Amino acid sequence: MALPLSILDLSTIQAGATPAEAIRRSVELAKAADALGYRRYWLAEHHSTDSHAGTAPEILIAALTQATSRIRLGSGAVLLANYSPLKVVEQFMTLEALAPGRIDLGIGRAIGGDDLTGQALRTAGLASFPTFFSLMQSWLLDAGGKQPFPLNHPAKGVRAQPWGRSHPDLFVLCSSAASAAIAGQLGVGMVYAEFITGQGSKAAIDAYRAAFRPSLFRREPHAAIAIAAFAADTDAAARRLDAPRRAWVVGEAEGLKEAYPSLEVAERRLAEHSGHRAIAEAEDRALIGDGPTVRAGLAAKLTETTADEIFVIAAGPTLADQVRSLELMVDPPDARG
Repeated sequence: MALPLSILDLSTIQAGATPAEAIRRSVELAKAADALGYRRYWLAEHHSTDSHAGTAPEILIAALTQATSRIRLGSGAVLLANYSPLKVVEQFMTLEALAPGRIDLGIGRAIGGDDLTGQALRTAGLASFPTFFSLMQSWLLDAGGKQPFPLNHPAKGVRAQPWGRSHPDLFVLCSSAASAAIAGQLGVGMVYAEFITGQGSKAAIDAYRAAFRPSLFRREPHAAIAIAAFAADTDAAARRLDAPRRAWVVGEAEGLKEAYPSLEVAERRLAEHSGHRAIAEAEDRALIGDGPTVRAGLAAKLTETTADEIFVIAAGPTLADQVRSLELMVDPPDARG
């Protein structure tokens, strides 16, 4: 049976490339994922960073509705505190109109940048999340034809357009068992960011399932994890091509703000910082190796965490490296059921 694999694309900026080139690479990578049979392709939101180019996942998703034909497309995540809940619903109902039944709305609680960036975005801050999320849910259900606003609701009379017969599937991205439990209480899907925390997936999934309450969005719980994974034709090639990611993690730990370094710079930095705790952390948080090794690791991760689905972080120095990695992580054609 094929592994339940999806992709979370951070639109990483490689050394010598521009952020605009990183965005165009994301479009090409999504086309490859669509052809390879991945379940979902989600795009991240970061602001004011030298390493990640994706600031507007909803715009990239719109482009991908026209560039793909099968794969589900979504945000990983829209950072709700930065935006009007009505505007978020209008954007994603427009996406649903462009690709009915293929749109996911993944929501995050962070602001995606430092405090100064938050001020520039005019973020409402983390305390706004419960109110914003409740409003967003109500507008989605109203626009999707599932549940109109109650007569006494203060937003009654404000309708999110374009309304239709369906709405995007709704998820919350989490980085702790406590936030996973909140996703369960809300009755929506949950994705746990193991690529950030490095651990805790099983506890978060258990907390989510224990807290889950059926809702108009989802009758049964659905728990996924997101991890870093990279495959190449040999273990040695995979480790070499993954060097920029590990070196970037070391740079972050040392206070550097930069694009992902070149292979040459990455290998030199890793050699100079041999034994650095950040290298061990970067290795612990990823599955790196040839195709069979990574597929076995992904299968074991599913069993260990009881996740329903795994998002892999699409990384690699070049587009060709990324596509080859995605090819090697899916089950061989003769093994698919």
